[in-house]
Amino acid sequence: MKLKQFEKQQYLSIESLRKNGQAVKTPVWFVQDGETLLVWTQAGSGKARRIRRDGKIRIAPCTGSGEPIGEWSQAYAQTDESSEAVKHVTTLMKKKYGAMFAIFGFIGRMRGGSKYTAISIQLQN
Repeated sequence: MKLKQFEKQQYLSIESLRKNGQAVKTPVWFVQDGETLLVWTQAGSGKARRIRRDGKIRIAPCTGSGEPIGEWSQAYAQTDESSEAVKHVTTLMKKKYGAMFAIFGFIGRMRGGSKYTAISIQLQN
């Protein structure tokens, strides 16, 4: 699969669609778990809402500012707000991003975000 281009990358750009069809690109932290890419985000975030409505997305490795540094790939994403899924992705994110992940999680909680979701992404052939 094309997952090789995501190895050792820090950021992933997710392109999801608004209701009106307009594409929105969002750079995010991610982890690889076997053949799946996982993202941790607030359950009410725009990307989570868009993915719940339509799981068809495009992804590419990118810089922290969202500039693609690899090829765009078609993918399918779904959200999972179960405590098991959120705990699993949280554990993997802590391993990959360390203290920075903890800091961003703390900031999110301070801003009123307490419910999180795991987004699982599968590349399409």
